[in-house]
Amino acid sequence: MTKNTEITRLTPRGNMDILSQLEVNQLKQGSQDDGLYETFRRCSLAVLNVDSTTDDAREVLERHRDFQIHVVQQERGLKLEIKNAPESAFVDGKVIIGIQEQLFAVLRDVSYVKNKIASNQIFDINTSEGITNVVFHILRNARILVPEIEPNLVVCWGGHSIGRGEYDYCKDVGYQLGLRKLNVCTGCGPGAMKAPMKGAAIGHNKQRIRRGRYVGLTEPGIIAAESPNPIVNELVILPDIEKRLEAFVRAGHGIVVFPGGVGTAEEILFILGILLNPANQHIPFPLILSGPASSRDYFKQIDEFIKLTLGREAQEHYSIIIDDPVKVAREMAAGLESVRNFRRENSDAYYFNWILNIDHQFQKPFDPIHENVAALNISRDQPLHLLAADLRRAFSAIVAGNVKADGIQRIEQHGPFDISGEKNIMQSLDDLLHSFVDQQRMKVPGKTYTPCYHLNKR
Repeated sequence: MTKNTEITRLTPRGNMDILSQLEVNQLKQGSQDDGLYETFRRCSLAVLNVDSTTDDAREVLERHRDFQIHVVQQERGLKLEIKNAPESAFVDGKVIIGIQEQLFAVLRDVSYVKNKIASNQIFDINTSEGITNVVFHILRNARILVPEIEPNLVVCWGGHSIGRGEYDYCKDVGYQLGLRKLNVCTGCGPGAMKAPMKGAAIGHNKQRIRRGRYVGLTEPGIIAAESPNPIVNELVILPDIEKRLEAFVRAGHGIVVFPGGVGTAEEILFILGILLNPANQHIPFPLILSGPASSRDYFKQIDEFIKLTLGREAQEHYSIIIDDPVKVAREMAAGLESVRNFRRENSDAYYFNWILNIDHQFQKPFDPIHENVAALNISRDQPLHLLAADLRRAFSAIVAGNVKADGIQRIEQHGPFDISGEKNIMQSLDDLLHSFVDQQRMKVPGKTYTPCYHLNKR
């Protein structure tokens, strides 16, 4: 991949505020907050690395190890100075405007989390309420939360590495959502995250909607493997995967799940674990699993895995629609009407789902080191929603071992993760993971997959 070796200076775009000299100093390489600088650098590189075809974060960082970015404070305001950035981010020597906006979104979020969240004692991250307030403040600062607009934000989950047929189907669903004046929120990457945004943009244009929302939510550990796609016009960097997942379900009003791999399975288990919590039984939250006819067996296996692990009660919380984009959009629109009525009756905000109860087990950041993975309780001797929490963590560990730089390094140093659990559950998990490998849903097609896990059946 060619690079632009010239030094390029960029002025703020989007809703980036000015920074203090203290904040600028924190973002300098070699400062006491050098870890903050590295987070800023990695996320910025991911934004600039548009159209990347690799999902190996470490490979991206190694390929662009000479990439530089600096915050320059001037009397008339700040600028970003970049060098050795991927050439694909430029047109005739100038950085694409949408990429500039995303760069300053990165700067906004990493600085805000450092200075307004991490060091602020009003946020008690040892409580569920405290973490929810962190998510709220980050989303509000990014201006994602828009009051006085009825529920219309549909979260779309799915794999970053999908076939052309699945991509086209995801785009068709997005188009039908856009025609119904619904906005789209995804994990911001390629594949099943880009496709519905692209389709919705066409649908919005046909309806003459000039300010369609294409919200991308990501986090520092995954962004290098899933660079933001160019359609995203509202990007947010959450501090970790758990807060990213909570942001989806707090800000979104319904979810469509497309075909994917372990990351998508993690997301499914997250939302099912929340909906299985007895405290949430009365709260409407439309959840649809959908794909083309070629994905029928994929969803059949996902459905079977859920039945064998979490039971029929979990299956009642979603519907599966195969090869019918119009039906998906119609059912989602009807589901959002139920959400609107419920929130109005309960005086809950349209823009943030305060009433939804999220157990602290789903909110605590999970560090996928070998000891923590081995300690997971994957058995039915606990409430179903807590079993879902540990299954979610198991998939999160596999994601880390597959694509995150730190996870890949740990696997190289200590070998595969040992994941142990109840025999029937582990057999079902083994079958599901094998199907992902066979369908090339673990890595970008063309690469041989080496498992980063070992399953033990008790």
